[in-house]
Amino acid sequence: MLTLDLSSRTALVTGSTAGIGKATAQQMAAAGARVGVNGRTVERVDAAIAEIRAAVPDAQLVAAPGDVSTTEGVQAVIRAVPETDILVNNAGTAELSPFTELSDEAWQRLWDLNVMSGVRLSRHYVTGMVERGWGRIIFVSSESALVIPPEMVHYGATKVAQLGVARGLAESYPASGVTVNSVLPGPTRSELTERYFAFLQEQHPDVALEEIEREHLESAHPGLLLGRFAESEEVANLIAYVASPLSNATNGAALRVDGGALRSVA
Repeated sequence: MLTLDLSSRTALVTGSTAGIGKATAQQMAAAGARVGVNGRTVERVDAAIAEIRAAVPDAQLVAAPGDVSTTEGVQAVIRAVPETDILVNNAGTAELSPFTELSDEAWQRLWDLNVMSGVRLSRHYVTGMVERGWGRIIFVSSESALVIPPEMVHYGATKVAQLGVARGLAESYPASGVTVNSVLPGPTRSELTERYFAFLQEQHPDVALEEIEREHLESAHPGLLLGRFAESEEVANLIAYVASPLSNATNGAALRVDGGALRSVA
């Protein structure tokens, strides 16, 4: 029987102190991988490791703090995890702003975090993966890469860039045992979305939080087939599969876990 067994593998998941990243780190730890947990601060990383270990008592976890939007932060992560078999480029953020109010600094901030973190880490780790004849590089993109949100043009652009980098990397190492794929979540409950809805509720204190979330889904994602926000664990399920030996024939792909938000068939 085929199982999702990562017991002989090391994994690094960036941005793994909350949301999809933490759920992915926990999934991989449960599958037996030695997992590098990354966040900007030691405190956040230590807290995430404690939570993961509470759920997976025998988890093999390595603290890998560092701000991966900077070269210095990337180097700190590499020192903590010098080699890895699985790299999940999950670190990223989103910001709401009209296009004409987006400064050069806002563009650069998202570019450095959402794109360059994955570029720098992939550049370091891919050579070792090829030499060992096995590896997985996964970019956590977004359905916003295919339908650019007008209130987050710079975010959508970074997610498009991730697809390009991932496909180009896959093309660069054919028949090597190393696969490079993108995963495209749709509306997903996370620390970021919870902060956003808490902010909206502060502006409308007489409206229940559940109503605010429902109205947002109806306006921003009409016809969403799932009918609700996905949970981080549901996205992590796909990432863990793509990271496993079960996905050997999946390479250079952009895989949707968007709850049916995207209405095209290809």
